[in-house]
Amino acid sequence: MSNKPSAPIGIYDSGVGGLTVLRAVRSLLPDEDLIYFADQANVPYGNRSLNEVRGLAEGAASFFISQGAKLIVIACNTASAAALKHLRGLFPDYPFVGMEPAVKPAAEQTLSGKVGVLATPSTFQGELYASVVERFAHDVQLYQATCPGLVQQIENGHLNTPQTRKILEDALEPMLQEGVDTLVMGCTHFPFVIPLISEIAGGKVNVIDPAPAIARQVKRVLETRGLLTKRIRAGKMVFLTSGDAEKMQVLLPKLIAVEAEVEQLLWEGGTLRVL
Repeated sequence: MSNKPSAPIGIYDSGVGGLTVLRAVRSLLPDEDLIYFADQANVPYGNRSLNEVRGLAEGAASFFISQGAKLIVIACNTASAAALKHLRGLFPDYPFVGMEPAVKPAAEQTLSGKVGVLATPSTFQGELYASVVERFAHDVQLYQATCPGLVQQIENGHLNTPQTRKILEDALEPMLQEGVDTLVMGCTHFPFVIPLISEIAGGKVNVIDPAPAIARQVKRVLETRGLLTKRIRAGKMVFLTSGDAEKMQVLLPKLIAVEAEVEQLLWEGGTLRVL
């Protein structure tokens, strides 16, 4: 771990979903240097075993540590569910911030007492989700949907196509019929389709994007450890992928209005190296 305030923050996801978190961190902490890694060689994580995801997350964390990162954001609900506890045990002195399905604010904000959660199968199966439900969902009814294929649609930049709309309609219409009025984005990819969700729901649901809360937690952890950067220039952003660098480079302006080069990393065993 780097104890230098000038060291970068590492942000990791199975693909481009974590860019929703990067965008929020960038907005709140514009001075910080950010390294973003998309493990697109292995996306989607949602149907992989917890052990497999744990191994991938460990490889990503080890890479960030080798790059001198001062904090790592696991900007992936599936990887957080599978690996956050494991990583904290493996690197006990290292600060990690993970994703937790926003069931608590949803339970506080719902008027109908009915909350929808959109997430991947692995997130729903994980201990983290079970723990959140046990702690905060006593007085609400939860409706869950896994939205098969939605992560891949977003990875391909298809944010508002007939197929994407069909996936969301299949997930949302049964929930809306039941009176769901609050919707939790339990996958970091899904906030990219919030405009389409709002269109389908006709403004009848309050959609909770967890990214701003994660950015605030990053700031709190850095403040506590005396690691906030204080500089005049804006922080730099580095983008890395284990998949197709050119494809991701084309997606960046569309998803987060950023033009930047994307470098490729290669998996060798369980280790990442620069190509």
